[in-house]
Amino acid sequence: MKNKVYLVGAGPGDINLITVKGKKLIEKADVLIYDRLANKKFLQYKKDDCELYYVGKASSNHTLTQDEINKLIVNKAKENLLVVRLKGGDPYVFGRGAEEGEFLLKNDLDFEVVPGITSAIGGLAYAGIPITHRDFASSFHVFTGHFKSDDRDHNWDAIALLKGTLVFLMGLSNVKNICSNLESYGKSKETPVAIISNATRTNQEIIRGTIENISEVLAKSSIVSPALLVVGDVVNLSKILSSPLDGKLRGKKIIVTRSRKQSSSLTSSLESFGANVIEMPAIKIKKILKENEFKIHINELSKITHIIFTSVNGVEIYFEELLKNNYDARKLAGIKIVAIGSSTRNKLKQYGIIADIMPKKFVAEEVFKSIKGTIDSSSYVVLPRAKGSRKYLLDEISSICKTKEILLYESIKDEELIKTDISEVENTDYITFTSSSTVKNFIESFDTKSVDLINTKKIISIGPITSATLKEYGVNNVIEADEYTIDGIIDVLLKDNEVKNV
Repeated sequence: MKNKVYLVGAGPGDINLITVKGKKLIEKADVLIYDRLANKKFLQYKKDDCELYYVGKASSNHTLTQDEINKLIVNKAKENLLVVRLKGGDPYVFGRGAEEGEFLLKNDLDFEVVPGITSAIGGLAYAGIPITHRDFASSFHVFTGHFKSDDRDHNWDAIALLKGTLVFLMGLSNVKNICSNLESYGKSKETPVAIISNATRTNQEIIRGTIENISEVLAKSSIVSPALLVVGDVVNLSKILSSPLDGKLRGKKIIVTRSRKQSSSLTSSLESFGANVIEMPAIKIKKILKENEFKIHINELSKITHIIFTSVNGVEIYFEELLKNNYDARKLAGIKIVAIGSSTRNKLKQYGIIADIMPKKFVAEEVFKSIKGTIDSSSYVVLPRAKGSRKYLLDEISSICKTKEILLYESIKDEELIKTDISEVENTDYITFTSSSTVKNFIESFDTKSVDLINTKKIISIGPITSATLKEYGVNNVIEADEYTIDGIIDVLLKDNEVKNV
Protein backbone atom coordinates (compact mmCIF):
# COMPACT_ATOMS: atom_id res chain seq x y z
CA MET A 1 0.00 0.00 0.00
CA LYS A 2 1.38 3.40 -1.01
CA ASN A 3 1.44 6.22 1.53
CA LYS A 4 1.94 3.59 4.20
CA VAL A 5 5.02 2.84 6.23
CA TYR A 6 5.92 -0.65 7.39
CA LEU A 7 8.09 -0.90 10.50
CA VAL A 8 9.70 -4.27 9.84
CA GLY A 9 11.72 -6.31 12.30
CA ALA A 10 14.75 -7.79 10.55
CA GLY A 11 15.49 -10.29 13.31
CA PRO A 12 18.70 -10.69 15.31
CA GLY A 13 21.18 -10.97 12.42
CA ASP A 14 20.86 -14.28 10.54
CA ILE A 15 19.19 -13.34 7.24
CA ASN A 16 17.05 -16.49 7.41
CA LEU A 17 15.33 -15.37 10.60
CA ILE A 18 13.25 -12.59 9.05
CA THR A 19 9.52 -13.28 8.76
CA VAL A 20 7.98 -14.23 5.41
CA LYS A 21 5.92 -11.02 5.52
CA GLY A 22 9.00 -8.94 6.21
CA LYS A 23 10.86 -10.41 3.22
CA LYS A 24 7.89 -9.85 0.90
CA LEU A 25 7.70 -6.21 1.94
CA ILE A 26 11.40 -5.69 1.21
CA GLU A 27 10.79 -7.12 -2.27
CA LYS A 28 7.95 -4.63 -2.87
CA ALA A 29 9.46 -1.54 -1.22
CA ASP A 30 9.98 1.67 -3.18
CA VAL A 31 12.09 2.99 -0.31
CA LEU A 32 14.17 0.96 2.16
CA ILE A 33 15.44 2.75 5.27
CA TYR A 34 17.64 0.38 7.24
CA ASP A 35 19.63 0.24 10.48
CA ARG A 36 23.15 -0.86 11.38
CA LEU A 37 21.84 -4.02 13.06
CA ALA A 38 19.75 -5.10 10.06
CA ASN A 39 21.80 -7.55 7.97
CA LYS A 40 22.81 -5.77 4.76
CA LYS A 41 22.32 -9.03 2.87
CA PHE A 42 18.61 -8.20 2.90
CA LEU A 43 19.43 -5.75 0.10
CA GLN A 44 19.56 -8.66 -2.36
CA TYR A 45 15.77 -8.90 -2.08
CA LYS A 46 15.06 -5.30 -3.07
CA LYS A 47 13.81 -4.07 -6.45
CA ASP A 48 16.41 -2.63 -8.80
CA ASP A 49 14.85 0.85 -8.54
CA CYS A 50 14.36 0.80 -4.77
CA GLU A 51 15.73 3.88 -2.98
CA LEU A 52 18.18 2.96 -0.20
CA TYR A 53 18.84 4.98 2.95
CA TYR A 54 21.31 3.77 5.55
CA VAL A 55 20.56 5.36 8.92
CA GLY A 56 22.74 3.21 11.15
CA LYS A 57 23.56 4.35 14.64
CA ALA A 58 26.49 3.18 16.73
CA SER A 59 27.45 4.56 20.12
CA SER A 60 28.25 8.29 19.70
CA ASN A 61 28.30 7.86 15.92
CA HIS A 62 24.96 8.49 14.21
CA THR A 63 24.52 8.91 10.46
CA LEU A 64 21.21 10.69 11.19
CA THR A 65 19.57 11.73 14.44
CA GLN A 66 16.29 10.09 15.36
CA ASP A 67 14.43 13.32 14.47
CA GLU A 68 16.07 13.30 11.04
CA ILE A 69 15.14 9.65 10.54
CA ASN A 70 11.51 10.42 11.47
CA LYS A 71 11.38 13.26 8.92
CA LEU A 72 12.95 11.09 6.21
CA ILE A 73 10.33 8.37 6.73
CA VAL A 74 7.48 10.89 6.60
CA ASN A 75 8.80 12.73 3.54
CA LYS A 76 9.19 9.53 1.54
CA ALA A 77 5.74 8.26 2.52
CA LYS A 78 4.22 11.56 1.36
CA GLU A 79 5.76 10.99 -2.09
CA ASN A 80 3.20 8.17 -2.53
CA LEU A 81 5.85 5.52 -2.05
CA LEU A 82 5.79 2.20 -0.23
CA VAL A 83 8.28 2.73 2.60
CA VAL A 84 9.89 -0.08 4.59
CA ARG A 85 11.71 0.91 7.75
CA LEU A 86 13.92 -2.12 8.42
CA LYS A 87 15.05 -2.41 12.02
CA GLY A 88 17.29 -4.98 13.70
CA GLY A 89 15.47 -7.40 16.00
CA ASP A 90 11.90 -6.32 16.76
CA PRO A 91 10.78 -2.71 16.15
CA TYR A 92 9.25 -2.42 19.61
CA VAL A 93 12.05 -4.05 21.64
CA PHE A 94 14.41 -1.12 22.25
CA GLY A 95 14.09 -0.29 18.58
CA ARG A 96 12.37 3.12 18.90
CA GLY A 97 9.63 1.81 16.63
CA ALA A 98 6.94 3.27 18.87
CA GLU A 99 8.47 6.75 18.54
CA GLU A 100 8.49 6.47 14.77
CA GLY A 101 4.90 5.21 14.79
CA GLU A 102 3.78 8.16 16.91
CA PHE A 103 5.49 10.61 14.56
CA LEU A 104 3.80 9.04 11.54
CA LEU A 105 0.37 9.35 13.17
CA LYS A 106 1.05 13.02 13.96
CA ASN A 107 1.65 13.50 10.26
CA ASP A 108 -1.58 11.70 9.27
CA LEU A 109 0.24 8.71 7.83
CA ASP A 110 -0.75 5.09 8.30
CA PHE A 111 1.76 2.50 9.44
CA GLU A 112 1.96 -1.18 10.28
CA VAL A 113 4.36 -3.07 12.53
CA VAL A 114 5.79 -6.36 11.30
CA PRO A 115 7.32 -8.08 14.36
CA GLY A 116 10.77 -9.61 14.29
CA ILE A 117 12.69 -12.06 16.44
CA THR A 118 14.46 -10.09 19.15
CA SER A 119 18.08 -10.92 19.92
CA ALA A 120 17.04 -11.22 23.57
CA ILE A 121 15.48 -14.57 22.63
CA GLY A 122 16.93 -15.59 19.24
CA GLY A 123 20.48 -14.61 20.17
CA LEU A 124 20.37 -16.74 23.29
CA ALA A 125 18.95 -19.70 21.37
CA TYR A 126 21.85 -19.66 18.89
CA ALA A 127 24.26 -19.59 21.82
CA GLY A 128 22.65 -22.71 23.28
CA ILE A 129 20.94 -20.75 26.06
CA PRO A 130 17.18 -21.28 26.50
CA ILE A 131 15.76 -18.09 27.95
CA THR A 132 13.39 -20.16 30.12
CA HIS A 133 13.67 -23.66 31.58
CA ARG A 134 11.29 -25.30 34.04
CA ASP A 135 14.19 -26.26 36.33
CA PHE A 136 16.10 -22.96 36.26
CA ALA A 137 14.00 -19.99 35.06
CA SER A 138 10.23 -19.61 34.96
CA SER A 139 10.43 -16.00 33.75
CA PHE A 140 12.70 -13.69 31.77
CA HIS A 141 13.33 -9.96 31.94
CA VAL A 142 14.83 -7.75 29.22
CA PHE A 143 16.56 -4.46 30.04
CA THR A 144 18.42 -1.77 28.17
CA GLY A 145 22.12 -1.81 28.89
CA HIS A 146 22.34 1.98 28.87
CA PHE A 147 19.99 4.92 29.25
CA LYS A 148 19.57 8.02 27.14
CA SER A 149 20.83 10.21 29.98
CA ASP A 150 23.34 9.53 32.77
CA ASP A 151 20.96 10.58 35.53
CA ARG A 152 18.71 7.56 34.98
CA ASP A 153 19.32 4.04 36.25
CA HIS A 154 17.57 0.74 36.89
CA ASN A 155 15.89 -0.24 40.13
CA TRP A 156 18.71 -2.59 41.05
CA ASP A 157 17.16 -3.48 44.38
CA ALA A 158 14.17 -5.04 42.58
CA ILE A 159 16.15 -6.54 39.69
CA ALA A 160 18.60 -8.36 41.98
CA LEU A 161 15.69 -10.20 43.61
CA LEU A 162 14.37 -11.58 40.29
CA LYS A 163 14.79 -15.35 39.89
CA GLY A 164 14.34 -15.49 36.12
CA THR A 165 16.79 -14.93 33.28
CA LEU A 166 18.08 -11.35 32.98
CA VAL A 167 19.04 -10.03 29.54
CA PHE A 168 20.70 -6.65 29.01
CA LEU A 169 20.83 -5.30 25.45
CA MET A 170 23.33 -2.75 24.12
CA GLY A 171 25.32 -2.70 27.32
CA LEU A 172 28.80 -3.95 26.38
CA SER A 173 30.55 -0.86 27.72
CA ASN A 174 28.47 -1.07 30.90
CA VAL A 175 29.08 -4.73 31.87
CA LYS A 176 31.22 -3.94 34.91
CA ASN A 177 28.65 -1.51 36.28
CA ILE A 178 25.72 -3.90 35.65
CA CYS A 179 27.39 -6.83 37.42
CA SER A 180 28.64 -4.66 40.25
CA ASN A 181 25.11 -3.42 40.93
CA LEU A 182 23.60 -6.92 40.76
CA GLU A 183 26.13 -8.17 43.32
CA SER A 184 25.79 -5.12 45.55
CA TYR A 185 22.02 -5.55 45.75
CA GLY A 186 22.11 -9.23 46.64
CA LYS A 187 22.63 -11.35 43.52
CA SER A 188 25.17 -14.12 44.17
CA LYS A 189 28.60 -13.40 42.70
CA GLU A 190 28.64 -17.02 41.48
CA THR A 191 25.61 -16.46 39.23
CA PRO A 192 26.49 -17.63 35.66
CA VAL A 193 26.90 -14.89 33.05
CA ALA A 194 27.40 -14.97 29.25
CA ILE A 195 28.13 -12.25 26.72
CA ILE A 196 27.10 -12.92 23.11
CA SER A 197 28.53 -10.77 20.33
CA ASN A 198 27.02 -10.60 16.82
CA ALA A 199 24.29 -13.01 17.89
CA THR A 200 23.04 -15.48 15.23
CA ARG A 201 25.59 -14.29 12.66
CA THR A 202 28.43 -16.48 11.44
CA ASN A 203 30.94 -14.33 13.36
CA GLN A 204 29.04 -14.86 16.62
CA GLU A 205 31.28 -15.07 19.68
CA ILE A 206 30.39 -16.17 23.21
CA ILE A 207 32.26 -15.78 26.46
CA ARG A 208 31.12 -17.14 29.82
CA GLY A 209 31.87 -16.40 33.44
CA THR A 210 30.14 -15.25 36.60
CA ILE A 211 28.96 -11.94 37.97
CA GLU A 212 32.26 -11.77 39.83
CA ASN A 213 34.70 -12.37 36.96
CA ILE A 214 32.91 -11.66 33.65
CA SER A 215 34.50 -8.19 33.38
CA GLU A 216 37.95 -9.74 33.52
CA VAL A 217 37.00 -12.38 30.96
CA LEU A 218 35.63 -9.64 28.69
CA ALA A 219 38.83 -7.58 28.93
CA LYS A 220 40.87 -10.56 27.65
CA SER A 221 38.44 -11.38 24.81
CA SER A 222 37.87 -10.06 21.28
CA ILE A 223 34.17 -9.44 21.91
CA VAL A 224 32.78 -6.38 20.10
CA SER A 225 29.45 -4.60 19.82
CA PRO A 226 26.62 -5.42 19.17
CA ALA A 227 26.51 -7.69 22.18
CA LEU A 228 24.07 -8.79 24.85
CA LEU A 229 24.58 -9.81 28.47
CA VAL A 230 22.76 -12.84 29.93
CA VAL A 231 22.55 -13.49 33.67
CA GLY A 232 21.09 -16.65 35.18
CA ASP A 233 21.47 -20.40 35.67
CA VAL A 234 20.29 -21.11 32.09
CA VAL A 235 23.74 -19.93 30.93
CA ASN A 236 25.18 -23.27 32.11
CA LEU A 237 23.04 -25.10 29.55
CA SER A 238 25.05 -23.55 26.71
CA LYS A 239 27.76 -26.12 27.49
CA ILE A 240 25.50 -29.00 26.47
CA LEU A 241 23.01 -27.55 23.96
CA SER A 242 24.35 -27.48 20.42
CA SER A 243 24.88 -24.34 18.36
CA PRO A 244 23.82 -24.13 14.69
CA LEU A 245 26.87 -22.04 13.84
CA ASP A 246 29.60 -24.67 13.94
CA GLY A 247 31.14 -25.78 10.65
CA LYS A 248 34.30 -26.60 8.71
CA LEU A 249 34.79 -22.94 7.76
CA ARG A 250 33.99 -21.58 11.22
CA GLY A 251 35.91 -18.36 11.85
CA LYS A 252 36.99 -17.91 8.22
CA LYS A 253 36.24 -14.54 6.66
CA ILE A 254 35.49 -14.87 2.95
CA ILE A 255 34.77 -12.08 0.46
CA VAL A 256 32.23 -12.82 -2.30
CA THR A 257 32.45 -10.53 -5.33
CA ARG A 258 29.46 -11.79 -7.33
CA SER A 259 26.48 -9.54 -7.99
CA ARG A 260 23.91 -9.23 -5.20
CA LYS A 261 21.40 -11.17 -7.29
CA GLN A 262 23.81 -14.05 -7.92
CA SER A 263 25.64 -14.20 -4.60
CA SER A 264 22.89 -15.80 -2.52
CA SER A 265 23.70 -19.44 -3.44
CA LEU A 266 27.43 -19.07 -2.77
CA THR A 267 26.88 -17.02 0.38
CA SER A 268 24.30 -19.38 1.87
CA SER A 269 26.47 -22.42 1.16
CA LEU A 270 29.53 -20.84 2.76
CA GLU A 271 27.53 -19.72 5.77
CA SER A 272 26.16 -23.24 6.19
CA PHE A 273 29.79 -24.27 6.83
CA GLY A 274 30.16 -21.49 9.41
CA ALA A 275 32.04 -18.95 7.29
CA ASN A 276 31.74 -15.21 7.91
CA VAL A 277 30.83 -13.97 4.41
CA ILE A 278 31.41 -10.38 3.35
CA GLU A 279 29.52 -9.50 0.17
CA MET A 280 31.39 -6.93 -1.92
CA PRO A 281 29.52 -7.10 -5.26
CA ALA A 282 31.83 -5.98 -8.05
CA ILE A 283 29.23 -6.33 -10.80
CA LYS A 284 25.56 -6.10 -11.51
CA ILE A 285 23.62 -7.43 -14.47
CA LYS A 286 22.18 -4.93 -16.96
CA LYS A 287 19.77 -6.17 -19.60
CA ILE A 288 20.67 -4.81 -23.06
CA LEU A 289 18.56 -7.01 -25.36
CA LYS A 290 16.82 -5.13 -28.14
CA GLU A 291 13.14 -6.05 -28.32
CA ASN A 292 13.00 -6.29 -32.12
CA GLU A 293 16.06 -8.55 -32.18
CA PHE A 294 14.36 -11.19 -30.06
CA LYS A 295 11.21 -11.09 -32.21
CA ILE A 296 13.38 -11.73 -35.25
CA HIS A 297 14.95 -14.63 -33.35
CA ILE A 298 11.53 -16.15 -32.61
CA ASN A 299 10.62 -16.00 -36.28
CA GLU A 300 13.82 -17.92 -37.10
CA LEU A 301 13.38 -20.70 -34.53
CA SER A 302 12.18 -23.18 -37.12
CA LYS A 303 15.55 -22.86 -38.90
CA ILE A 304 17.75 -23.01 -35.79
CA THR A 305 19.40 -26.35 -34.96
CA HIS A 306 21.33 -25.48 -31.77
CA ILE A 307 21.09 -22.94 -28.94
CA ILE A 308 24.05 -22.61 -26.57
CA PHE A 309 23.28 -21.21 -23.13
CA THR A 310 26.40 -20.03 -21.32
CA SER A 311 25.00 -18.75 -18.00
CA VAL A 312 22.08 -18.68 -15.60
CA ASN A 313 21.53 -15.00 -16.42
CA GLY A 314 21.26 -15.82 -20.09
CA VAL A 315 18.66 -18.53 -19.45
CA GLU A 316 16.56 -16.27 -17.23
CA ILE A 317 16.50 -13.35 -19.67
CA TYR A 318 15.93 -15.61 -22.69
CA PHE A 319 12.88 -17.33 -21.23
CA GLU A 320 11.58 -14.07 -19.79
CA GLU A 321 11.50 -12.73 -23.36
CA LEU A 322 10.03 -15.94 -24.72
CA LEU A 323 7.18 -15.80 -22.21
CA LYS A 324 6.70 -12.09 -22.85
CA ASN A 325 5.99 -13.00 -26.47
CA ASN A 326 3.40 -15.64 -25.37
CA TYR A 327 5.57 -18.68 -26.02
CA ASP A 328 6.99 -21.34 -23.73
CA ALA A 329 9.52 -24.19 -23.93
CA ARG A 330 7.46 -25.96 -26.61
CA LYS A 331 8.62 -23.32 -29.07
CA LEU A 332 12.11 -24.84 -28.88
CA ALA A 333 10.97 -28.32 -29.94
CA GLY A 334 13.52 -30.05 -32.16
CA ILE A 335 16.39 -27.72 -31.25
CA LYS A 336 19.45 -29.18 -29.54
CA ILE A 337 20.13 -27.31 -26.30
CA VAL A 338 23.68 -26.90 -25.01
CA ALA A 339 24.38 -25.82 -21.42
CA ILE A 340 27.71 -24.60 -20.07
CA GLY A 341 27.81 -25.57 -16.42
CA SER A 342 25.58 -27.45 -14.02
CA SER A 343 23.95 -24.25 -12.74
CA THR A 344 22.92 -23.31 -16.29
CA ARG A 345 21.64 -26.84 -16.86
CA ASN A 346 19.60 -26.73 -13.65
CA LYS A 347 18.14 -23.34 -14.52
CA LEU A 348 17.01 -24.72 -17.89
CA LYS A 349 15.23 -27.55 -16.06
CA GLN A 350 13.15 -24.97 -14.22
CA TYR A 351 11.78 -23.90 -17.60
CA GLY A 352 11.08 -27.49 -18.69
CA ILE A 353 14.21 -27.97 -20.80
CA ILE A 354 16.64 -30.88 -20.45
CA ALA A 355 20.00 -29.95 -21.98
CA ASP A 356 21.10 -32.28 -24.79
CA ILE A 357 24.79 -31.46 -24.42
CA MET A 358 26.89 -30.32 -21.46
CA PRO A 359 30.69 -30.44 -21.67
CA LYS A 360 32.64 -31.94 -18.76
CA LYS A 361 34.71 -28.77 -18.42
CA PHE A 362 32.86 -25.49 -18.53
CA VAL A 363 35.01 -23.48 -20.95
CA ALA A 364 34.49 -22.51 -24.59
CA GLU A 365 37.11 -24.90 -25.93
CA GLU A 366 35.37 -27.89 -24.37
CA VAL A 367 31.98 -26.67 -25.60
CA PHE A 368 33.27 -26.59 -29.16
CA LYS A 369 34.68 -30.12 -28.83
CA SER A 370 31.35 -31.43 -27.54
CA ILE A 371 29.26 -29.76 -30.26
CA LYS A 372 31.60 -30.14 -33.23
CA GLY A 373 30.41 -33.61 -34.16
CA THR A 374 26.75 -32.55 -34.15
CA ILE A 375 26.99 -29.65 -36.62
CA ASP A 376 27.71 -29.29 -40.33
CA SER A 377 27.31 -26.67 -43.04
CA SER A 378 23.51 -26.91 -42.85
CA SER A 379 23.35 -26.16 -39.13
CA TYR A 380 22.30 -22.85 -37.55
CA VAL A 381 23.69 -22.16 -34.07
CA VAL A 382 22.56 -19.32 -31.79
CA LEU A 383 24.44 -18.02 -28.73
CA PRO A 384 22.28 -15.90 -26.41
CA ARG A 385 24.82 -14.47 -23.97
CA ALA A 386 26.59 -11.49 -22.40
CA LYS A 387 28.22 -8.58 -24.14
CA GLY A 388 31.99 -8.94 -24.02
CA SER A 389 31.98 -12.75 -24.05
CA ARG A 390 35.03 -14.49 -25.52
CA LYS A 391 34.88 -14.71 -29.32
CA TYR A 392 36.46 -18.19 -29.49
CA LEU A 393 33.20 -20.15 -29.59
CA LEU A 394 31.54 -17.78 -32.06
CA ASP A 395 34.56 -17.83 -34.39
CA GLU A 396 35.06 -21.60 -34.34
CA ILE A 397 31.42 -22.49 -34.98
CA SER A 398 31.10 -19.79 -37.66
CA SER A 399 33.84 -21.52 -39.62
CA ILE A 400 31.53 -24.54 -39.95
CA CYS A 401 27.97 -23.16 -40.19
CA LYS A 402 25.71 -20.17 -39.81
CA THR A 403 26.06 -18.70 -36.33
CA LYS A 404 24.35 -15.81 -34.57
CA GLU A 405 25.11 -14.07 -31.28
CA ILE A 406 22.26 -12.46 -29.34
CA LEU A 407 23.51 -10.04 -26.69
CA LEU A 408 21.13 -10.32 -23.75
CA TYR A 409 22.97 -8.50 -20.98
CA GLU A 410 26.24 -7.03 -19.81
CA SER A 411 28.07 -7.12 -16.49
CA ILE A 412 28.69 -3.58 -15.31
CA LYS A 413 30.43 -2.19 -12.27
CA ASP A 414 28.17 -1.99 -9.24
CA GLU A 415 28.81 1.59 -8.16
CA GLU A 416 26.02 1.49 -5.58
CA LEU A 417 26.93 -1.56 -3.54
CA ILE A 418 30.63 -2.27 -3.91
CA LYS A 419 32.52 -1.26 -0.78
CA THR A 420 35.86 0.41 -1.36
CA ASP A 421 37.01 0.26 2.26
CA ILE A 422 40.34 -1.51 2.07
CA SER A 423 40.00 -2.64 5.69
CA GLU A 424 37.49 -5.25 4.54
CA VAL A 425 40.28 -6.87 2.52
CA GLU A 426 42.91 -6.45 5.25
CA ASN A 427 40.97 -8.60 7.72
CA THR A 428 39.84 -11.36 5.35
CA ASP A 429 41.14 -14.90 4.78
CA TYR A 430 39.88 -15.58 1.23
CA ILE A 431 38.58 -13.63 -1.76
CA THR A 432 36.46 -15.47 -4.34
CA PHE A 433 36.18 -14.50 -8.00
CA THR A 434 33.66 -16.05 -10.38
CA SER A 435 34.41 -14.15 -13.61
CA SER A 436 36.92 -11.87 -15.27
CA SER A 437 34.61 -8.89 -14.80
CA THR A 438 34.49 -9.41 -11.03
CA VAL A 439 38.29 -9.35 -11.01
CA LYS A 440 38.58 -6.21 -13.11
CA ASN A 441 35.94 -4.20 -11.23
CA PHE A 442 37.03 -5.34 -7.78
CA ILE A 443 40.72 -4.53 -8.21
CA GLU A 444 40.10 -1.24 -9.99
CA SER A 445 37.87 -0.10 -7.12
CA PHE A 446 40.94 0.23 -4.91
CA ASP A 447 44.16 2.19 -5.29
CA THR A 448 47.29 0.89 -7.02
CA LYS A 449 48.60 -0.70 -3.81
CA SER A 450 45.57 -3.01 -3.57
CA VAL A 451 47.21 -5.83 -5.56
CA ASP A 452 50.01 -6.08 -2.97
CA LEU A 453 47.39 -6.50 -0.24
CA ILE A 454 45.28 -8.93 -2.28
CA ASN A 455 48.38 -11.05 -2.86
CA THR A 456 48.64 -11.60 0.89
CA LYS A 457 45.25 -13.36 0.83
CA LYS A 458 44.20 -16.67 -0.63
CA ILE A 459 42.42 -16.05 -3.90
CA ILE A 460 39.86 -18.59 -5.13
CA SER A 461 39.15 -18.59 -8.87
CA ILE A 462 36.24 -20.37 -10.55
CA GLY A 463 38.23 -21.35 -13.64
CA PRO A 464 41.15 -20.75 -16.03
CA ILE A 465 39.77 -17.65 -17.73
CA THR A 466 39.24 -15.92 -14.39
CA SER A 467 42.67 -17.10 -13.23
CA ALA A 468 44.27 -15.63 -16.35
CA THR A 469 42.66 -12.26 -15.68
CA LEU A 470 43.92 -12.33 -12.08
CA LYS A 471 47.45 -12.95 -13.35
CA GLU A 472 47.11 -10.05 -15.80
CA TYR A 473 46.51 -7.80 -12.79
CA GLY A 474 49.51 -9.24 -10.98
CA VAL A 475 47.60 -11.47 -8.57
CA ASN A 476 49.56 -14.68 -8.11
CA ASN A 477 48.29 -16.39 -4.96
CA VAL A 478 45.48 -18.11 -6.89
CA ILE A 479 43.82 -21.43 -6.14
CA GLU A 480 41.69 -22.61 -9.06
CA ALA A 481 38.60 -24.77 -8.66
CA ASP A 482 38.82 -28.23 -10.19
CA GLU A 483 35.17 -27.96 -11.24
CA TYR A 484 34.39 -24.55 -12.73
CA THR A 485 31.25 -24.00 -10.65
CA ILE A 486 30.13 -22.54 -7.34
CA ASP A 487 30.34 -26.05 -5.87
CA GLY A 488 33.91 -26.17 -7.13
CA ILE A 489 34.76 -22.99 -5.24
CA ILE A 490 33.26 -24.41 -2.05
CA ASP A 491 35.19 -27.66 -2.47
CA VAL A 492 38.46 -25.71 -2.78
CA LEU A 493 37.74 -23.79 0.42
CA LEU A 494 36.82 -26.94 2.33
CA LYS A 495 39.94 -28.80 1.15
CA ASP A 496 42.20 -25.88 1.96
CA ASN A 497 40.72 -25.61 5.41
CA GLU A 498 41.20 -29.33 6.04
CA VAL A 499 44.88 -29.01 5.15
CA LYS A 500 45.30 -26.07 7.53
CA ASN A 501 43.66 -28.00 10.37
CA VAL A 502 45.92 -31.08 10.06
